Amino acid sequence: MRVRRLIPIAVLAVAASAHAQSDRAPRETVTALVNGKKVAVEYGRPSLRGRTVKDLLSQLPANRVWRAGVDQATTLTTETALLIGGKPVPAGKYTLYLHAPESGTYELLVNRDLGVPLKSIYAAAPAAIADALWPHIEDYPSIKDKEVARIALKSGAAHEGAADRFLIGLTPAVGGVSGITLSWGDQSWTTDIRAAGK
Repeated sequence: MRVRRLIPIAVLAVAASAHAQSDRAPRETVTALVNGKKVAVEYGRPSLRGRTVKDLLSQLPANRVWRAGVDQATTLTTETALLIGGKPVPAGKYTLYLHAPESGTYELLVNRDLGVPLKSIYAAAPAAIADALWPHIEDYPSIKDKEVARIALKSGAAHEGAADRFLIGLTPAVGGVSGITLSWGDQSWTTDIRAAGK
């Protein structure tokens, strides 16, 4: 079987110790109801620890794609078909990524590929996380054809000031319209969410 990608040693070291770092990088799930149906995002919350968002994003691979979290893949699960930033997303489960170009508009990427089990790329993965699905970062182009939507995000200041820990929020639907906000440091990126056909 052909090996599809190389995993940097630093990534493997982080993966191997991820279960021991849960206090520093907790996983959270946020939910909202859209047209009476549940929408949920599950993600890991990295910390700046004295660094800047700009410094961290400058370390992205050449494709400038980030997992929108830390460790395991960030997922979106929706019980109903949605329009996210006007782009159709059928009911189901997806991975989320953030395209963060050096200049220009950031984009939320919604992808059908749910990731790869850590044990398939790292034989010594701890049992507690061996089946956890890891995102595609350096090799994101290999799953680009599975994108369901690529959504332009509105950039702005973080709503609650500087935040050390990355945060994804879903706002309660008002008039059938909800929203998703990614916030880190003093920055935020947002778009609207509504039920398809509304």
